[in-house]
Amino acid sequence: MTNPKIKTNPKNAQDSSATRKFAILVEINQAVSRNLDLHDSLQATLQILENSYNIISGAVFLYDDDENALTLGASIGYRADVMKTSYKVGEGLTGRILETGKPIIVPQVSKEPLFLNRMSSWNPDSDKEQTFIGIPITLDYKALGVLIANLLYNTKRDYDSALQFLTLVASALLQPIRAKRVIIEERQRLTNENVALKQKLQQEYSFHNIIGNSHEMRDVYEQVATVARADTTVLLRGESGTGKELIAEAIHYNSLRHDRPFIRVNCAAIPENLIESEFFGYEKGAFTGAVSRKKGRFELADGGSIFLDEVGEISPLTQVKLLRVLQEQTFERVGGTETIHVDIRIITGTNADLENMLVDGTFREDLYYRLNVFSIFLPPLRDRRTDILLLADHFMLKYSRKHSKPVKRISTPAIDMLMRYHWPGNVRELENCVERAVLVCEDQVIHSYHLPPTLQTAESSDTISQLTLEEAVASFEKEIIQDALKTTRGNRAKAARMLDTTERILGYKVQKFKIDVKRFKQL
Repeated sequence: MTNPKIKTNPKNAQDSSATRKFAILVEINQAVSRNLDLHDSLQATLQILENSYNIISGAVFLYDDDENALTLGASIGYRADVMKTSYKVGEGLTGRILETGKPIIVPQVSKEPLFLNRMSSWNPDSDKEQTFIGIPITLDYKALGVLIANLLYNTKRDYDSALQFLTLVASALLQPIRAKRVIIEERQRLTNENVALKQKLQQEYSFHNIIGNSHEMRDVYEQVATVARADTTVLLRGESGTGKELIAEAIHYNSLRHDRPFIRVNCAAIPENLIESEFFGYEKGAFTGAVSRKKGRFELADGGSIFLDEVGEISPLTQVKLLRVLQEQTFERVGGTETIHVDIRIITGTNADLENMLVDGTFREDLYYRLNVFSIFLPPLRDRRTDILLLADHFMLKYSRKHSKPVKRISTPAIDMLMRYHWPGNVRELENCVERAVLVCEDQVIHSYHLPPTLQTAESSDTISQLTLEEAVASFEKEIIQDALKTTRGNRAKAARMLDTTERILGYKVQKFKIDVKRFKQL
């Protein structure tokens, strides 16, 4: 007895093929999801197609916007030297797919002249006939790449089904390709912004843009130009508000370290118990609240420059540690034992008299000589009066733009007031003064009455005294005598001692100025 012959149901065969393809797609999607690297995702996909879909060879080409060509992203079944293979737009079958954005199926590659066989996937003398299928990887009608697969030629192959399946595979590759392009574009954007920002900083802090053409400032410019390209330690000296930080920035951004960090530290603003951790950082658990490691200012400035303003304010203990950084360019974080090596340029600034501090013993002599390698003195504004008008015009334009005010010029009386004032706060005080004037100005001209009361003179405020010198002195004498009598409740002897004079002279002045002493006794 023979077993009956089992007939194959075409519908069951189709269902089995669909199930197999679905399983392959699931496997590909899982592989793509697992791999964050684009090349790994593409290679894993081609490996699955080789194992489960029986492709002879396959590749994924990615479009390079800069080269305007397709470059190989991943391949399987080819020689190792094909990684440099590329196609121009419209070149061969692969380039044609990119150009048209439509898939191409070549059942027999031997009969297709556009099949360039550049990757040597088929040898006409020894290999069996092959089928080429190429699918565009598109997003919003724009081709981002091309998936190609070479299979053995089969007269019974369902090309529509194969096209649909490989189109789904190409769709699965779209997400990682798109993510990679977004990352590249964002990285390029950040790179461009970084380059533009560095160029802007270099231009903005060029010493040519520092306001002032007085003889004193020209000397400063020459010194900055001399020392900027060297790695010499610089000490900036001058009163508060003379622009030490601006000069420090000019030195850094015109140096060979201009594309590296520039860290500013105001030593006077940091509490004594925190200055060491701010300078050198700390390790996790070094003290209460140190929940993680923190880099200090010196470590952040590695490769660049650090500006220590008000360096004369640091304590003797910190001076010792600063001296070590200057000498050896090494330090340890607070709570740590690892020695950290840095390559930094140190620029310092101070308005203190360091020489007197050496005599007093509040500043170390060895640190002083380490810092005072190249000293630049910034003149106070009162010694460079020819720059006052230039600075005032600059600040007027700056703050009229910032506060959207239509201020165009400064009146002559206001200019005279600016020129006569002694500016104890230097450039910083002038800047604040002009900003205030811009804010209160209601028209296009800054007048004298827009300036702060500290700049007002008797002439500008129309309060010129009409008294003679003798009358003014007498008025002042009478006023201070009355004030002394008021304090002593009319006691002439006490008032005389308070004014460091005799009771007889005081009595004479009382009679001369007709001062009623009795009314002070009643107070």
